[in-house]
Amino acid sequence: MKSHVHTLAEKGFRLDNRKFDEYRPVKVEYSPLENAEGSARVTMGKTVVLAGVKMEVGTPFPDTPDDGVLMVNSELLPLANPDFESGPPSIEAIELSRVVDRGIRESGTIDTKKLCIKKGEKVWMVLLDIYPMNDDGNLFDAAALAGIAALQDAKLPEYKDEKVDYTKKTSKGIPLSKVPVECTVVKIDNHLFIDPSREEEKAADARLTIATIGKQLCAMQKGGDQALTDKEIEEMVDLAVKKTEELRKLLKK
Repeated sequence: MKSHVHTLAEKGFRLDNRKFDEYRPVKVEYSPLENAEGSARVTMGKTVVLAGVKMEVGTPFPDTPDDGVLMVNSELLPLANPDFESGPPSIEAIELSRVVDRGIRESGTIDTKKLCIKKGEKVWMVLLDIYPMNDDGNLFDAAALAGIAALQDAKLPEYKDEKVDYTKKTSKGIPLSKVPVECTVVKIDNHLFIDPSREEEKAADARLTIATIGKQLCAMQKGGDQALTDKEIEEMVDLAVKKTEELRKLLKK
């Protein structure tokens, strides 16, 4: 299959007849989970990812006493892909969490100061969980999009008398100042693809996941065995800046 993908690329084709810079059909659904403070489901072709937000009151880190806390976790289950295994987080699960986390954190998406309840003692903790339901490639982009949508959807639970009442949601959302969107570009031979399928991911020589806000570059994550030249990185970034705007249109304003 890897050889077939490379042969098709040299002829200007992909397995599903998409253009090199074309996404599969993408859909964003808000609030699919009733018991989460916020949630979203993203479908990208046959890839399906759920994201949920839970809010807790906890102690801030000593070096940021008046900042709320963001924690991103992902779980790769065998039901999504037979290559995944149950048990402790795999390297792939850790990388997925970090890529989503980095795009949110480095862009300053959440105004963490507004999540402070009492400086040095109590802050809101934002727990963002990522659950791929079906992996047919490009979990990075689908998970990042689902994560941002879930944060947009979230409402803080009622906090009264130093207790959190999860049965009551307030009208107050998580303070979001920016909306980063990620685009993964893979290199197959001398060709650049976006939104790789599972087969294309396995055939890729290298990949670069790029988080942007408009034309502003927020974060990048390199993967794959092959090195990238400065020119290739510039081309990947330019492509990502252009294509993330398509995904951004699917999110709430």
